[in-house]
Amino acid sequence: MDNPSIHQFLTIVTWLALSMLLVLLALIARKYETLSGERTYYRLFAVPVLAFAGAALRQVQTDQITGDPAADLFLLAGGLVLAGLCLNVYRRMTSGR
Repeated sequence: MDNPSIHQFLTIVTWLALSMLLVLLALIARKYETLSGERTYYRLFAVPVLAFAGAALRQVQTDQITGDPAADLFLLAGGLVLAGLCLNVYRRMTSGR
């Protein structure tokens, strides 16, 4: 792993872009929580960021995209938590409409 490949670079750049998007979603949830008083659990958006970071680091370390069960589990866990959080915020923001 002395010579970084383009795959490793793109994996890290993709994780950074995804993390910025998740921070934006967390800020939206936080703003809604402060305005409405309804609990959105915006702090838990850090869990998918960390899970996707674990998957990205594992993919960079092994220099492969598929076939690594640890990275796949990180991606699955992060995706499920993210889906649940987004669904929660969506339901809170659109309730009664």
